Amino acid sequence: MRAPMSSFPATAPHPATLRVAYRDATPDALLAAPGTLAVFGFGDAAPALHGDPRYLHVALPAHGRAPLECWRVDGEVAHGRSDGIAWSEGGGLQFGALEIADDGDIDTIARQAYARLQTWLAASTHPHVLRIWNYMDAITEGEGDAERYRRFCVGRARGIGREQPPQELPAATAIGHPHASGCFQLYWLAARRAGTPLENPRQVQAWRYPRQYGPQAPGFARALLPAEASMPLLLSGTAAVVGHASQHGDSLEAQLDEVLANLRSLIDTARVQRPALPAQPGAGSVLKVYVRDAEAMARVDALMAQHLPEVPRIVLHAHVCRRELAVEIDGVHA
Repeated sequence: MRAPMSSFPATAPHPATLRVAYRDATPDALLAAPGTLAVFGFGDAAPALHGDPRYLHVALPAHGRAPLECWRVDGEVAHGRSDGIAWSEGGGLQFGALEIADDGDIDTIARQAYARLQTWLAASTHPHVLRIWNYMDAITEGEGDAERYRRFCVGRARGIGREQPPQELPAATAIGHPHASGCFQLYWLAARRAGTPLENPRQVQAWRYPRQYGPQAPGFARALLPAEASMPLLLSGTAAVVGHASQHGDSLEAQLDEVLANLRSLIDTARVQRPALPAQPGAGSVLKVYVRDAEAMARVDALMAQHLPEVPRIVLHAHVCRRELAVEIDGVHA
């Protein structure tokens, strides 16, 4: 497998800039716009397939009709498919995505997917992965160490093939489909320059979780601050975890309050290094809200409108990686 060797200059003419937005438009209209790096459709209303490799469908049901998520950069964008990986690159950034049929052996699937990603990055002009998303079926199926999420963590570590230093960990999300899709999806944002992984002082680093959470600790940072000040803060999937323990298992509202407290803590941490970042989520933030119980989606949407009325969001029916967790949020903050 060989990653595309960009025809763009070795040094991007301008600092990398990523603009993330939700748009009520067709994929064709967004893909035709200059600087479009990737477009994502969620739920049954979005097209399942498109000939352009920059479009990816994520089969998580949406609350209402979800707009499309659009990533845009400054400058020309090249795109293609190589060895089963869809890719695009421009403005110092690269989008990549791969899908593997899920036959139930999630540790092998994760190992293969991450081995392919490592090979890809090693050959790429954008070798620094900043942000990763993992979407899989039945994420909490199985008991003890046989749980699929724990097996996924084992497979991911084996695919990477080495212990990742904390300074190389990307921001990440791992979420389960509420209904069988038969597919494991991995997609990422990579850059020419490495970013700075950030941790939340309210939480134990995921890579230091105790053995009770499985034989292999998760390998991600709570957020990532890209090297360029023009880039947004990249927020990992964030749930109601304090220390390493889940909180408020009996209250959706209290869990959501804890999630928002964790997001604000991450923003505070990032502002130590980049004071120009807004102190609170606002119109420059873009969030995805994952809700375990389909019947709670409208309630969560209303609570988000109450707490963060200016923040664009989509609400998706999805399973968080711990059964007791009802909601998780990821996104960008700028």
